[in-house]
Amino acid sequence: MILRGINFGPVLGASGVQNFFGEGYAFHKVTDPFKHLFNGIAFVSKTTTLKKRVGNMPLKKDGITPSELKPSCIKVKFRKGVVLNSVGLSGPGAIALLEDGRWQKRTKPFFISFMAVGVTAEDRIRELSNFVLLLQQYLSRFNALVGLQINYSCPNLGHHVDQDRLIYETKQGLSSASELNIPLTLKFNALTPVGIVKTISEHKSCDAICISNTIPWGELPNRIDWEGLFGSNVSPLAHLGGGGLSGVPLLPIVAEWVKQARDAGIRKHINAGGGILCPNGVDLLYGAGADSVSLGSIRILRWWRMKETIKRAYELF
Repeated sequence: MILRGINFGPVLGASGVQNFFGEGYAFHKVTDPFKHLFNGIAFVSKTTTLKKRVGNMPLKKDGITPSELKPSCIKVKFRKGVVLNSVGLSGPGAIALLEDGRWQKRTKPFFISFMAVGVTAEDRIRELSNFVLLLQQYLSRFNALVGLQINYSCPNLGHHVDQDRLIYETKQGLSSASELNIPLTLKFNALTPVGIVKTISEHKSCDAICISNTIPWGELPNRIDWEGLFGSNVSPLAHLGGGGLSGVPLLPIVAEWVKQARDAGIRKHINAGGGILCPNGVDLLYGAGADSVSLGSIRILRWWRMKETIKRAYELF
């Protein structure tokens, strides 16, 4: 992934897979105490909001570290290769993260992930604009080159972006974020119509499209056997809004979306991920037309395959 002359490499981490600063999570210390499994992956921060957000994952006093060893807002089915989460963007907010200073100390190109969470499009446009103004104050202190990933598809907020307004909202957001003069990537899930993303991608400030975020509970029942995966048609996280799915079922859905995007004429860089649990997943997305891949659930579900999967991406892209 080379955007505006910055080489992020062919593999990005899914937002949040290494937490806010790359410190990871408690189980990482057992499966990979020296963090070697992340070698070759461009860091993407856990998605932050403008203000502090409680979400559904209890955090320690630092506002960053999960207080539960096995967070109750995440359900993992190892044998079936899926993860359902309803974290809900828990975090300390952008000011606290920028004041922490750890982003500024990074030495390799990386992405900050941000999402506006207002109820209306106007609220979210205003939030992103305020975040841009905030980030501008800190950019000169960064040692590494940085890009911004703007998330438009988190299913765990209690509301959904109206697709009829998505073009308007994203174009307003791109115009605002263009003031940063850094690479801008927009993140969607595979439910977002290709035609809408094509129109958005034609904006001069859109550098890349990231596909895919999680799939909300109950969507695409003809493609995802929800009951077969979780033993019920009722989400185990129903009390938290249902959650979003990662893992095996997403891979063919994302590959199909990428192929349709290329057939429709989308020419911007496509960073594709979802359900890559082995090198063959990289092959599938490469064949569909992706320019790079992102890895997320593999770190939980098939962590021992990460090295060979990263290696395959470097061979292909």
